[in-house]
Formats: sequence, structure tokens, C-alpha cells
Amino acid sequence: MSSELKLKVLEARQRDVGRKIGRISEDSMRKIGIETGDYIEVKGNSNSSLLQAMPAYDLSNGEIRIDGYVRSAIGVSIGDEVSVKKAKVDEAKKIILAPTEPIRFDQSFVDYVKDYLLYKPLSKGEVIPIPIYTGQIELIVTSTSPSNNVYVSSNTEIEIKEEPVKEVSNYPKVSWEDIGDLEDVKEKIREIVELPMKHPELFQRLGIEPPKGILLFGPPGVGKTLLARALASEIGASFYTINGPEIMSKFYGESEQRLREIFEEAEKNSPSIVFIDELDAIAPKREETTGEVEKRVVAQLLTLMDGIKGRGKIVVIGATNRPDALDPALRRPGRFDREIEIRPPDTKARKEILQVHTRNMPLSDDVNLDAIAEMTNGYTGADLAALAKEAAMSALRKFLKDNTGKINLDIGQIPPETLKELKVNMDDFTEAMKTVQPTLLREVYVEVPTVHWTDIGGLDLVKQQLREAVEWPMRYPGIFEKTGIRPPKGILLFGPPGTGKTMLAKAVATESGANFIAVKGPEVLSKWVGESEKAIREIFKRARQTAPTIIFFDEIDAIAPMRGFSHDSGVTERIVNQMLAEMDGITPLSKVVVIAATNRPDILDPALLRPGRFDRLIYVPPPDKEARKEILMIHMRGVPIEGTQQCINLALNECKDEKCKDEKIKYCMADILSDKTEGYTGADLEALVREATMIMLRKLSNECNNKAMAECKGNNTCYDNFMRNCMNNLNAKVTMQDFEDALKVVTPSLSKADIQRYERMASELKRSVAV
Repeated sequence: MSSELKLKVLEARQRDVGRKIGRISEDSMRKIGIETGDYIEVKGNSNSSLLQAMPAYDLSNGEIRIDGYVRSAIGVSIGDEVSVKKAKVDEAKKIILAPTEPIRFDQSFVDYVKDYLLYKPLSKGEVIPIPIYTGQIELIVTSTSPSNNVYVSSNTEIEIKEEPVKEVSNYPKVSWEDIGDLEDVKEKIREIVELPMKHPELFQRLGIEPPKGILLFGPPGVGKTLLARALASEIGASFYTINGPEIMSKFYGESEQRLREIFEEAEKNSPSIVFIDELDAIAPKREETTGEVEKRVVAQLLTLMDGIKGRGKIVVIGATNRPDALDPALRRPGRFDREIEIRPPDTKARKEILQVHTRNMPLSDDVNLDAIAEMTNGYTGADLAALAKEAAMSALRKFLKDNTGKINLDIGQIPPETLKELKVNMDDFTEAMKTVQPTLLREVYVEVPTVHWTDIGGLDLVKQQLREAVEWPMRYPGIFEKTGIRPPKGILLFGPPGTGKTMLAKAVATESGANFIAVKGPEVLSKWVGESEKAIREIFKRARQTAPTIIFFDEIDAIAPMRGFSHDSGVTERIVNQMLAEMDGITPLSKVVVIAATNRPDILDPALLRPGRFDRLIYVPPPDKEARKEILMIHMRGVPIEGTQQCINLALNECKDEKCKDEKIKYCMADILSDKTEGYTGADLEALVREATMIMLRKLSNECNNKAMAECKGNNTCYDNFMRNCMNNLNAKVTMQDFEDALKVVTPSLSKADIQRYERMASELKRSVAV
């Protein structure tokens, strides 16, 4: 048994942050003679800290997981070595704590702090983060009795001073644990920045110069600024921020002078990190900018980066979401040597980000972060932070409403026993998702009505084709990888108007759980050259960033007609070319499905209809008798129906309860009407039910009117009240006669010739069509 071990430092798990826990392997615990829950002393480069030892089953024997607070206190970074040994810790009789900033509290807060610190090891001068509902409060251990290493027990007296003290420990405000996932990015940044600053001898031995700059680029809200701040905190470097627009000045030479002053200050206080946020604002392409100030600032920045003397001691980090707008001279080796793309988080990353933002949040047992991560496709880290905050506010609103009698916010504190009931549940997160939408989809976001497969009558084969092409690749990607086949990229729904093409697209979006971008054909057209193609590019770019995504082009024939036959300025031909490149070009289209709808497939450009673009051509036919029956049943769901005598007799024979009788009558009526509606589309059948209901209401309105006229004899107030009561209290039902009258008004949209024309169109397409 060894009394001391040298272990390599790794990042802590989210659940352990701020809890004074060190996780090591069971074998390492045996070597230093401790068991789960025992206390250990972890010694770094500048100090040591007491922790409670817990086993970790994912670690090798030479590793330990400690959080950013402990790493900063003992002066180590991830990858460094620390000494670990068993510690002697006594029970504390009294501990005095003080806040780092003024706070208001009562005895209930003191009790909460004691509960939180129970059995945690403490030493004088240590900073303890205490989680609260809105974040955390830092308390410093100013005195302990006895004065050596102690732990908090149920007998320990805790005292918290009201007078704040100056912070004595330089713990990080942002640590690596505050960034969910991004492991690859963190590793790259550590390699570029930490190694040259901490071990310059490695680069001297290799005879190479360390990198000068890193360019972080990606969509807004993915964590570029947070990464830079965490890096500065973790390596203990001086941190200088340049927010693009704030250095700009109208006076000649002032902007360049401000830049020079920041770099001079960074050199004096090296090791330093100079972080330039929104780099594109001060360093745009010189050939495209008209302002002389911007050109001079770019030139000054280039000179400063080339003139950095302390290679490895000063690193410039730039952040932008528009890398293509930067001056090319900045992006060459020797200036921004490394470019690191930060993509929107995937499901695993979203769960880790949610764990960060719910770390101090009282969650109820029904909260499933895995499910929330699955539902938040397209959300960035900033979106998820806003989602957690909005869920907390939703819980707070309900809490205040439910405890109106117990709580008076104007007087006194909220009782602790009442406050313990305040928890955030799954419904709060679901409600918050209605308010917080993905940033990346905000410009193209469309609120899609919830449509399920059961809301669409008939079309069973079409539904199955859509499930196979869209739902299966998104829900079961593993089977496609195993079989080595590529899921379809595009689906073209074509058929007569009113057969449910748009509704099918809505159902696909609802059932698959993917993000949905709806594009109405004519809205991308622009009179400005290049704008229409740019709109198509932006749509596909957003879709790739927020995958899995469905792009739905309604009336695609408006923007993608056959090339060479249009009489416009060539805009539709350029749009077709852009769509061909986006769907099957060099840039891969992963987890993005394009669905298009048209009733004129004959005028679409043939290049779009080949495999690799629209892989599936699905003919959406007019409904047959069975489909018409299903559609009528769907639209009759909430309509009161009075059946024919034949239908009533059938219901009486087969049903005992009222619900069954009502369903059976509607089924019988739909069966009768389906025989009379040959040539009707789904839209026609919806209009038929609506018209029959309106005819029934019109008759009843006339009856109420006649009664009101007789009752009120010209008194307008009496007439209005009588009509309102009469119409609201009617117990009316739609009869077969109402449907017969509606059939005279709503006529079929399609003739036999129309149906034959569409069937011929489907057969004439050059390859097989799913029908």
C-alpha cells in the first residue's frame, strides 16, 4: 500500500461540479488505503485542497477527475499531475463563512448552507460555491474550530457574516465544466495555447514556433466567447477583450492606437490572451469595404500579429460567425494559424449543455434531459440556456399562482417549507419550448400545425413511402449504416390539387420530430440578380446547421420549371442550377430531406427528377371509395350528425353505449356519402361537411329569427339577446338532407378526364413512380 500517488488531472463530470469530490479508480483507492467517502488531500503546483473520494469506473489507475474550482485553487490544469494521499480530517465544532458580495439572508439560508455542506471537508481561506435557484453564491471560509482540516457534521455550528470579505482565492468564473461537450475543440485549443505557455521547451526542442492565433467560427450562440473565457481562467493567463466596434473612432489614427495599446499591455502582462469578438466588424475584406478606417485597422492588426515578440506567451483568439467576410491576409499561417469550426450541438452535446444549466436547478423526478435533448434539434448552447431559464420562470409562475394564500411577496421572506415545494418539471420545459425557438431557424421558422397520420384519410401506401424515406433514416440511422445504403435525399409529391400533398408534408414534420422549413415557391423570387439563388443557398445552409431538417417546397413548379423554355430574365434557370448543386453537389446533404409538392410535374426540369435529387416520385391520387369514407369520418369527428333510419337501426343493433352508437351512425353516413362523391378530392370532402353544417345552421338561424321577431316586436335589444340565447342553446344535428343540399353546392373538382390525365402523366415520367 502506497501512502501517496501521482495522478493525471481530468475534467470533472457535471454532477460533481462544486461538490468537493475527487473521482479516482477503485484500484487507486486501495493503493492509498481509502474507501468511498473518505477524505483525500490533493496537492498541485501552488496549493493543496481537501476532497471527498468517490469511485469512477471509467478511469484508468493513473487519473483523477476534479472540477475547475479545485484545479484553480491548487494551480493545475487538465493534463497536469497532482499528488493524492489520505487526509486526516476532524469534525468541526464551528465554522464561520462570509460572502464575497453583499447578500440578504435569514436563518433558513444558514440551514440550507449547512445541509449542502454536510460531510464536506473544508479549510480556512477556501471559496465555496453555494448553488441557489438563480445561479450560485460564493462563501469564503474565514474561520474553523478546530483550526486544522475539518468536515461539517450535524453537530457543527455554522455562522454566516453579513459583512462581505474580499475574495482570497482566484477560482475561475468560467471553467471547462461550464461548457457542455465540445471535447474535440477543447483538446485542440489546449494543444495550441496551453502547451506553448506552460512547456515552451517542447517547441524549442522541435525547432518550431508555436501558433500565434486561433480563429473560432460558427453560428451565433454555440460558445465561441465562452471557450475563450474558460481558456483564460484555466491557464491563469491575463485576458484582454476587444469588442470589434468599440475601438473604432472617427478621429484619424485613434482606432489603430487603441489596438496598439491593448497589444502592448498584453506583452507586459504575458502570458496573455487577446480575444477579438466579432472580428468581421473590424477586419472586413479591404477590397469590399469603402471606409478608410476599416482598411487602416486591418493593416494595423496584420502588423501587430506579425510583430508579436513573445511567441507562445501571447495568443490572439478571434471569433466570428462570418469567416468568409474576413480579410484573406488574416487567415494565412503566421497570423490566425488555426481555424476551428464550432458546429451546433448534437443530441449528446445538448444533454451535456442542459446538465450545465440545470446544475443548480431543483428538478422534479419526471424531468428527462435525454428526451429534451432529442426534442431540441437546431438549438444552440445559448438557446438551451434560455430554455432552462424560461422553464424555471414557468415553474415560478405556477408556484406563485398555486400558493397565492401562503405567499406575500411585499412583506417578509417566503417560508422555507413552502420554498422547498418549488421545482421545475417536464411540463415547464415543454411550455418553454413554445417560447424559445432555435436561433438558427428564427428567420425561416414556420409554426407547423400539428398534423398526425391519423388526420389523413386513405393514402396508406403514400404514408408508408414517406415513413420509409423520412422517419426511418432519422429514427433508425444504425440500420442504414449497417446495410450500406444512402437514405433518399428528396421526395416529390405530385397529383391533382386538393389531394393532401401539403398535409402529408405537415404530418411528416410532426411525426418525425425534425425541424421544418417551409418554402413557398414564389417567395424566393427576386428582381435583383443573384438574390434568388442566395435565398436557396441560405435555406440549405440553415438546414445543414440544424439537421435533422425537412425542407418543404410548396408549388415547386413556380421556381424550378424546365430550363430553356422560360420567358423570364433567366432567374428560374439559375434557381434550378442552384437547387441541383445543393441537392447533389460537392457539399454533402446529411440528415436533410427535401420534400416538394406540385400538380404540374410535367413542367419540372428533368435534371431534378433523377436519382440523387428527388429519389422518390410519389403520385398522390384522388381518394377512392374507402379513402373518401375515412376522410369524411375525420371531418365529421366533432360534428353532431343525425343518421338516416337505416343508420340508426344499424347502431341500435350493434351498440349499447351512446359513444358507440354515435360512431356507428357517422360510419354509416360516411359510407352512404362516399358512393355519392365520385371525383371529390380530400379538400372537396372537407368543404362538403363544412357546407352541410352551414346549411343546418342557416335553417336554425331562420327559425330563431322568426321566433325573435314574434317575441320582441321590433325591440332591438330584446331581439339581439333572444337570438344569442337561441343560437347558443340549440341542440341541432346535421341531417342527410343537409348533405344532399350541400352536394348541389360543392361539386367535384376532378372529372374522369382530369384523373386520366394525371395517371397518364405519372406513367409518362421516365422512371418508376411510387403509387
